[in-house]
Amino acid sequence: MEEKELASGKIQNDLFLGLELGMDKKIFYEKCWEMNKQGILLNGPTELSIEYQVKLPSALPSKMRFYPKFNQDKIYQMPVDYTYEGWAPWNEELSVEKLRTDVLALYEKWYGPGFIEVKSEDGNQVAFVKVDGNRRTRIFKKNLSTVRVEIMDLNIQHELEKDPA
Repeated sequence: MEEKELASGKIQNDLFLGLELGMDKKIFYEKCWEMNKQGILLNGPTELSIEYQVKLPSALPSKMRFYPKFNQDKIYQMPVDYTYEGWAPWNEELSVEKLRTDVLALYEKWYGPGFIEVKSEDGNQVAFVKVDGNRRTRIFKKNLSTVRVEIMDLNIQHELEKDPA
């Protein structure tokens, strides 16, 4: 699937909030600083995280935390963690399975339909994956309370695999 999409030559760099794959690090910081001043983005709980009160399709209070990975000062990967506010292990309304369904619906709204379910050989890990040209998006449970989305520029990933230095 990745090879077919890369061969199409289609380029999809949109991420969210006006951020893009390939965005220069300096521009990324400027955009985030501006959104921070407007109260849209907050500093996350860890050193390298940005927090956003995201509106998921369920309308349950939720947060997304993100911070990109850069290659040659350009965004090539964006890991994003989603959590429901007020999550507790006994609260089934805020289970990670429901959160994954909610996050998947959000990305289908943003990126369109076409995510496919992929399971590990033993069936314990499930991810939803979509490849649009150079952009691969994977959605999966990170732990009991968190769903991780990894958005990757496959062109850069393939370059890094060829020349890891």
